[in-house]
Amino acid sequence: MKSSIPLPRMQRRQQQPSQQRGVLLLEALIAILIFSLGILGVVGLQAASIKQATAAEDRAKAASLANDLISRMWSSNHATLSTNFSSTGDGFTHWLTTVENSQLPGVKGSDSLKPTISFTDGPASATGIAVSTQAEIVIKWQAHNESSAHQYTAIAVIK
Repeated sequence: MKSSIPLPRMQRRQQQPSQQRGVLLLEALIAILIFSLGILGVVGLQAASIKQATAAEDRAKAASLANDLISRMWSSNHATLSTNFSSTGDGFTHWLTTVENSQLPGVKGSDSLKPTISFTDGPASATGIAVSTQAEIVIKWQAHNESSAHQYTAIAVIK
């Protein structure tokens, strides 16, 4: 009789490991899933960071190009400012070449993204000649993977 009592205890001990089979594998799969989601999040942040850095670089290029044109206007003759830097003037044509070579995305070969300059005369002096001229420079560009164009506007008063 004594030999029949320990048998059920042994059977219970043998059943316990078989009931937990696969738990370690399940824990490992869950850990891999959590790690994979973390890696995907880091990759997404890296992609967003690169996109924002590229956009900042394009804005800096546009600002530099506008400042270049303003400095050219300041060093030119005030009396011929609007004719020299109009859309057909020599000053604008030379500057437009600089803009097209700047690698600002979408600018080269696109009429809709062509930079524009508009002039507004300030108050006139006693001789009737404008003392100052306000120039508004608009530079547009469009990134390859975006549907809408970006724009940078600079306004300068040339005396």
